[in-house]
Amino acid sequence: MIITRKHIAQKIIDYLNHRITQAELIDWAENSMMEADFDEKDYENLKDITSRLGLADVKAFGITWEDCRSYLNRLGYQIDLKVTDLRAV
Repeated sequence: MIITRKHIAQKIIDYLNHRITQAELIDWAENSMMEADFDEKDYENLKDITSRLGLADVKAFGITWEDCRSYLNRLGYQIDLKVTDLRAV
């Protein structure tokens, strides 16, 4: 499988939307680093982001909201956050 910027972005989006756990994100990243190929158009960037995601379970690295925003930005995406007051609905 060839990992593209869309693959990585979707995994981060799934994590932010609680569709996958942090452990699932990390497992995916670790497996991708070992078994997948990366799109040659942005090879270094894709490999760097994936390797950092794979280290998110290490206390010294972790993964923050800012990390996710930065990774998505490097992949060509922008987060548009919407907060809704549930009491006003």
